[in-house]
Formats: sequence, C-alpha cells, structure tokens
Amino acid sequence: MSDHLPDRRGGAEVARPAETGAPAKRTSWLPGPAQGFGVTFAAMFAKVTTEEYPEVPKQTKPRYHGRHVLNRHPDGLEKCVGCELCAWACPADAIYVQGGDNTDEARFSPGERYGAVYQINYLRCIFCGLCIEACPTRSLTMSNDFELADDDRQKLIYTKEQLLAPLLPGMEQPPHPMRLGEDERDYYVRDAGAPA
Repeated sequence: MSDHLPDRRGGAEVARPAETGAPAKRTSWLPGPAQGFGVTFAAMFAKVTTEEYPEVPKQTKPRYHGRHVLNRHPDGLEKCVGCELCAWACPADAIYVQGGDNTDEARFSPGERYGAVYQINYLRCIFCGLCIEACPTRSLTMSNDFELADDDRQKLIYTKEQLLAPLLPGMEQPPHPMRLGEDERDYYVRDAGAPA
C-alpha cells in the first residue's frame, strides 16, 4: 500500500456548531410525560368518524374505478369484438383475450369476431383504466363495485361470464342474428335524426 494520500481540497470541511454539552432549552413548563398525555387526551375528545361497513354500504364517487363490466348492445349481442387492444394497453398484464370468429349460425357480436375467451386477473389489476380508454367499441367499462376480496386466488380471475352485463328486458341471449340492422355499421353509426 502506498503512504501517499490525495491532497484535500480547501474549504471542503463542513462547519459544525460547537457542542456545549448543555441540554436543549424547554419551551413548556409541563414535564415531558404530561406533554405526551396531552396529545392522548386531545385525541380522546376529538370527533370520531365511524363507518358501519358492511352493514351500511359505502357510497363511491360516480367516476370510481371498480370492477370491470363487458357491455351489450340493446338486442343482447356483445359489444366486445375480440380485438385485444385492452390486453395490449394493460400495464399490469392482467387481461387475457382470445378472439373467435362469428358465423351466421353462431353470432355473438355484430362484427366479424368476438371475445371467445375473456379473463381479468384482479390479483394483478391496478384499476388504472387504460383498458377502458383503449376499447374502440366501448365494450369494457368500470363499475362502482369495489368488493373484490376473496380467500381463494382462483376466484379473483374473472371470466367472461362473470364480467358480462346482465340481460335486460328486451335482450336475447347470444348467439343470435343481428336484430338492429343488416351489418355491423348499423350498430355503431347512429341516425342523425334519432334521439340520443
């Protein structure tokens, strides 16, 4: 080893206050433990906010990002066309989509394809909403449902059947022919004179 040390630059030392050894000056006449109990007593008499959850369900904001929903057209056909853009947009890789081809005998959506397999892994989902922004048909939306906890990890992988919106009155369970028009354009292009 060399006894040669590099030269120190001048002015590199940090100025430190002189240590006097005297304790810090107190600003209160109360002893230390009494000051601590003062904080405790102040918290005891503060207003308590108690939520009676789950007996009284919590109301979420209208734009809350909760559980996903796969929407349907007014005749019951699925809006999802199996394009897989939601899966590509997901930063957590929580969505798996496998597209299938529609036929005249078995039609699930108005387009050429439909989402044959659709899964969302809620163990990975970060509820960012990027999948919603990526969906070209507005098939995927987010509800206000936030109660997703479960003891079994397998139950947190939601399938297409769990994500599909329920059939409303006037809707027919797919597969069935298109009822709102002759081709898929009739489902997405609205008449200018029709009410919104």
